[in-house]
Amino acid sequence: MPIISVNNRDVHIQELNTAASETILLVHGMLGNLSVYYFRIAPILAKHFHVVMYDLKSHGMSEKITTGYDLNSLTDDVAHLMERLSISSAYLAGYSFGGLISLKMAVRFPHRVKKLVLIDAPNPNDDKTRMMMDAYNRESLENYLNGPNKTKPGKRLIDRKHRLYEHLFHETTIKRDVMGERDFFSAAEIAQVKQETLLLYGCYSPCLEAGESLKGKISNAALVALNGDHDIPLQEPEKIGNMMESFFRNQMAQA
Repeated sequence: MPIISVNNRDVHIQELNTAASETILLVHGMLGNLSVYYFRIAPILAKHFHVVMYDLKSHGMSEKITTGYDLNSLTDDVAHLMERLSISSAYLAGYSFGGLISLKMAVRFPHRVKKLVLIDAPNPNDDKTRMMMDAYNRESLENYLNGPNKTKPGKRLIDRKHRLYEHLFHETTIKRDVMGERDFFSAAEIAQVKQETLLLYGCYSPCLEAGESLKGKISNAALVALNGDHDIPLQEPEKIGNMMESFFRNQMAQA
């Protein structure tokens, strides 16, 4: 498992097809890790692209960090990673909170982002996000993981996720930092995003309204609603991988 030093911090990365001439950078969501892409989405993209995945700070195998979960800090992390890997620009895709990081990258570093895919990115002003973090406990985690249309998790998975959640919510600034981004969708800078943008959302996801809002704000955006909820990368990985590949290769995405 490659661990590299980026801005004096340990970051877990995975790369596929390093010989390809163009790069796709994949950003996972809060409380997840790069495995959401690694097994079923990244191999599709790696047929034609160099694919880079990494674990956000305090996630997966990356170093645990107490602060810096606001979008400016997290996009600085992406920019430093790209510099470390000598990637001047890339196609960028992000899932859930990773979608917000990717969108902020297009706002702050437009010269580094060729095209953009946002997968079920939430509106950070949605009260459900704040309520979930405030009310978190092990029982709420188990209820979510055992919800409809989900594969029943084992005890080891629940224990691992519970430790991560406890660390993030009680030992870092993540709750404060995420709440500090609640006006991001209202920022005029989103309307300045010029990259072609593909918005992939679950048709049953509570975040679909956020996708519709972004479609109205980003001039060159297309919204596709897939059969699923917020977990569409797990429910429709091949479809998402194929749509991303077509989009990044200048072909029209089809639902």
